[in-house]
Parts: sequence; C-alpha cells; structure tokens
Amino acid sequence: MNNPLVQPDPGLYIWTIVTFVVLVLLLRKFAWRPLLEALDRREKLIVGAVDDAHKAKAEFDRAKQEASQVVVQARREADAILARTRADSERLRAEAHAKAAEEAAGILRNGERRIQQETTKAILQLRREAVDLSMAIASKLLRHNITKEDNEQLIKEVVDHLDDTRH
Repeated sequence: MNNPLVQPDPGLYIWTIVTFVVLVLLLRKFAWRPLLEALDRREKLIVGAVDDAHKAKAEFDRAKQEASQVVVQARREADAILARTRADSERLRAEAHAKAAEEAAGILRNGERRIQQETTKAILQLRREAVDLSMAIASKLLRHNITKEDNEQLIKEVVDHLDDTRH
C-alpha cells in the first residue's frame, strides 16, 4: 500500500501553498477588486433606489393628501353652488309669485273698473228709459203738446231728481 498520492510530500505542500497564494493574489487583483467594486456600485444603486422609493412614497402621500384636499374643496364649492342655486330658485319663485299676485291684482282692478263702467252705463240707460217713461206718462197725463223747451226742462228735472235720490 504504498500509494504515492496518499503519502505526504513536502515539495508538493510547498508548491500547493505557493500556487494557492499566487491564485489568491491574482484573484484579489483581477477578480475580488472588480467584484467588490461591482458589489459596492450595486449596493449604492440599491441604496439610491430605496431612497428614490422613499421619496416617491413621500411624494405620493403628499399628492394623495393634496388630492384629498382638492376633493374636500370641490365638495365645499359644490355645496356652495347648490346653496346659491337653491337661494336663486327660491328668489325666482318668490318673484314669480309676487308678479303673479300683482298681475292678479291688476286683472281684479280692471274687472272692478269694467264692472263700474258697465254699472254706470246701465244706470245712465235706466235714467234715459226712466226719462222716456216719465215723458210718456206726463204726456198722457197732460194730453197736450209740450214744447221742446218744456220737454228739456222736464227731462232735466227728472234727471236731477234721480241723481238726488241716488245719492
């Protein structure tokens, strides 16, 4: 059992150690430094991304709060517009009601004036008929011809008498 691979060889140890040290030095110079630099860059990039994410979150929160304030302000303005609209509606309704009442009063006044005119016409017509009737009665009673002046005097007396009895 003399296997040369299993037996210790001091020269092999030395060459293995030298090879290992050279390999470590080469790796350190050509692999670990660039690898560490790449890891540092990556770490800085990640830290920057995290900072950007925090800034973006803060900006989002601020924008969300502003949007909430805008919504609250819009609701206030909408409520104010509704209140003004209701007030304007109430005012217009009151104006329309007042105008309708005024028109109704005007129509009532016109109706009363027309009734008064018609009443006056009717009274005048009745007076004329009363005068005519009085003349007919008087002429039958007198059975003679009355002159035009007597007729006018008689009409005037009857009209005056009717005015006195009316008032």
